[in-house]
Amino acid sequence: MGKHLLLVHAHPDDESIGQGATMARYVEEGVGVTLVTCTGGEMGEILVPELEHMASDKDDTLADQRKIELDHAMKALGVTDHRYLGDFKKYRDSGMQWHEDGHAIAADDVHENAFWNADLTAAAADLVAVIREVRPQVLVTYDEFGGYGHPDHIQAHRVATYAASLAAVPTYRTDLGEAHEISKIYWGAMSASRMREGLRKLRAAGDTTTFEGMDPDGPMPPFIAEDSSLAAMIDGSKYVEKKMEALRAHATQITTDGPFFALSNNVGESVWGVEFFRIAKGSQGPVNEDGLETDLFAGL
Repeated sequence: MGKHLLLVHAHPDDESIGQGATMARYVEEGVGVTLVTCTGGEMGEILVPELEHMASDKDDTLADQRKIELDHAMKALGVTDHRYLGDFKKYRDSGMQWHEDGHAIAADDVHENAFWNADLTAAAADLVAVIREVRPQVLVTYDEFGGYGHPDHIQAHRVATYAASLAAVPTYRTDLGEAHEISKIYWGAMSASRMREGLRKLRAAGDTTTFEGMDPDGPMPPFIAEDSSLAAMIDGSKYVEKKMEALRAHATQITTDGPFFALSNNVGESVWGVEFFRIAKGSQGPVNEDGLETDLFAGL
């Protein structure tokens, strides 16, 4: 059986930010890559003025636009198997608000069909069907905090973790296919040392607004992982322009003068072309001189 990578993300654009270069690399190497997006991103902010009418409190059609953007992003990365959990718009973007401590939390008013409100077993069953169909050796999703606390990221973590467990049980929902155990599960992460390096270069260049308030010598936000907790790094530096093209495709969510491109322009491949992971299941395979795997399939 050939190698297959499954990624589970909350909204369109999360995949390109987190693992765009990794996806492009594995596609080029002939590895099967499947992306499952859990919501349509209905509650996202809209950075294109002429599309503001699509907002959830107006026409509520943003998911249709973000679906087009995701299609374009996946074309840029070469990913041909991308699907929505259950079906397009089965689970709605839950929205969020900012806690005074600086991380995201659930909004005060959450739609009844919001992913945050989804029954965990039912949502996991939707993913079990995909796992048993594509039979990946490796799964990538978020950590238990969803990186920065977004309820949909947390729910995606829960659904992916539970589905991976259920998919391996031979007697569970045999109608969803033959049991399959995923060998390795990773949580996407950002390297603290790389982020600090990037911030220092930005500040030295006079940029004080990108990631405003973050001190390169101070504490890092929750989505930044200290290097000691990292298990793998994928060098996708030769695919960084594909990643940037995918980010540009998500035009309603990401602006080319925003932090991702500011870091790219000042630091380039060292921040966005190299992607990091924490291992959540399985054993770390052969590592490089920094103690990190350079292939998510290492040791399999």
